[in-house]
Amino acid sequence: MVGVVVPMRNAERTIAATLDSIGRQTHPKLDIVVVDDESTDGSVAIVDQKIRQDRRVRLVRQNNAGVAAARNTGAAATAAAYLAFIDADDLWAPTKIEFQLEALRQAGPAVGLAYCWFASIDQHDRVVSFGPQPLVEGDAMKSLCAANWIGNGSSLLMRRAAFEKAGGYDPTLRARRAQGAEDLLMCFRVAEHSGFAVVPRYLVGYRATPGNMSSDSLQMFRSTELVLGEYRRKYPEHAADIAQHLQASRHWFAYRAAAMRRRGDARILLAEALHQHPLASAWHFSGLALSIARGRLRRRFGRRDPLPLYTEVVW
Repeated sequence: MVGVVVPMRNAERTIAATLDSIGRQTHPKLDIVVVDDESTDGSVAIVDQKIRQDRRVRLVRQNNAGVAAARNTGAAATAAAYLAFIDADDLWAPTKIEFQLEALRQAGPAVGLAYCWFASIDQHDRVVSFGPQPLVEGDAMKSLCAANWIGNGSSLLMRRAAFEKAGGYDPTLRARRAQGAEDLLMCFRVAEHSGFAVVPRYLVGYRATPGNMSSDSLQMFRSTELVLGEYRRKYPEHAADIAQHLQASRHWFAYRAAAMRRRGDARILLAEALHQHPLASAWHFSGLALSIARGRLRRRFGRRDPLPLYTEVVW
C-alpha cells in the first residue's frame, strides 16, 4: 500500500486532473488522502465527486496551516508503509509509483527515497520544458548541497520510516514567511540518514503558473536561502558547494520571475546576483538571453529539438 498525500488549497481548476492521474497508476494499491487546507473555492465539491467515483480517495480537512502541515496531516491519516506526495496542480504518468516502488525494493532498506525526472507543464497540461536528468544514487548529501536537482516534491516516494526519521515536513518556513523549499529541506533531512534511488524517466508534470506558490520567485528564493543556510552551518565542509547552489538559485529564480512578468522580483534577484559575482552572473545572463533568442528562432522556423530519452509524458 502506498499513501498518496495531496495538499490542496483553492485548486478547483486542477485538482480533478491531478486525481485522475493518480487514479490511473498501474500500481493500484493506493490510499489517496486529499488534505484540504481551508479552501474557499469549489475544490472540496470536486473532490467529493471523485470520492464517489474512486473508493480509494478520501478527504481530510484542516484549518489553513500551509503545505508542510497539510502533508504531515495526510501522512498521519494513512497507515501505508510508503508515502508519495503530489501537489494539487501537478500530474503523474501512469507508471510513476510502480517504477519507484521497484527502485526502492531493488535498492534495499538502506535507501529511503526514490525520485524521478519531471517535465514542466502549462495550464493546458502540455509539456513546455524538461527538467534536469540527475542520476544521483546512494549518499546524496554532497550533491544536494551543490544543486537542487530533484526540483519538486511531486517526484518523491519515501519509506514511511525515512519520512518519520526526517521529522516530516517542516512547517516553520511558513511561519517565517518563506514557504517554497519544504521539498528541498525534506530531501536534505532524508539524506542525513538514508540513501536515494532514481528512476530516470519523466514521470511528473510540474506546473508553475501565475498565482501558485511556485510562481512567487522571490519567496521561493528566500525559502531556499534559509534551507541552504541551515545546511551550511551543519556541513561547513560543503560550504563552497552550497555557495554555488545559492548563486545558481538566484539566477534561476530571477529568470523565473522575469518569465512570470514579476519584474520587480526579477530586478531584486538580478541585482543580488550581480553584487555577489558580477562577472559570472553577467556571463550567465548573456548566455541565457542568447539561448532564449535561439529557441525563439527555432520555433519561428518550425524546428524542434528532439525529446530526451526515457520520455513518458502521457498523463
